[in-house]
Amino acid sequence: MTKRVAVLATNGYEKSELNSPKEAMEKEGFQVDIVSLEKGKIKGWSDANWSGEIDVNYTLSEVTARDYNALLIPGGVINPDKLRTDDKALQFVRDFFRQKKPVAAICHAAWVLISANVVDGRKMTSYPSIKDDLINAGAHWEDTEVVVDQGLVTSRSPKDLDAFNAKIVEEIKEGKHEMQGV
Repeated sequence: MTKRVAVLATNGYEKSELNSPKEAMEKEGFQVDIVSLEKGKIKGWSDANWSGEIDVNYTLSEVTARDYNALLIPGGVINPDKLRTDDKALQFVRDFFRQKKPVAAICHAAWVLISANVVDGRKMTSYPSIKDDLINAGAHWEDTEVVVDQGLVTSRSPKDLDAFNAKIVEEIKEGKHEMQGV
C-alpha cells in the first residue's frame, strides 16, 4: 500500500523546504499531496523573493488527517504565520497527533505546532529565532540539525534538509508512534 503524505502549505512557503522533502518522499514511492487553505496555486519564497508556484491538490475542507499516513509543514516566515491563525489548519495538525501519525516541521513551521498546542514536553529544534517561542510553549529545544521525538521530526533550516529528509522517510516507513499529549 502506498504511503500518503500531506504537505500543509500556503503562499510564502520556503521553496526548498517544500520541494526537497517532497522529492525525497516521492523518490521513496510515497504519494505527496499539497493541502492548503484555498484551491489553485500557492507561491513559494526563496532568497527574500517570491519564487515559483505549486499546484494545490486539496483544500483543508476536502481532506482529513485520516486520509494520510504523515504530515509535513514547510517553513519560511510567511507560510507558518498564515497557517497558525487558521482554525482548520490547526485542527488538521492536532488530528495527526491524536492519530499518532508522523509529523515533520522545519524552520519556522514550529510556530504552527505551538499554535496547535502540541509541543509541550517534546524535544524539538527550529530556526534559532523561534527557540524562545518553543521553550515558552513547553518544548525542550536543542540546537541540532534534526530532532525526532516519538514521530515528530523537526529541523532548523534549509542547510539541514538532507538529515531532515532522511528522518522524514524513516519515520513514515515506521508508521504510527505512541505520542504523548495532544
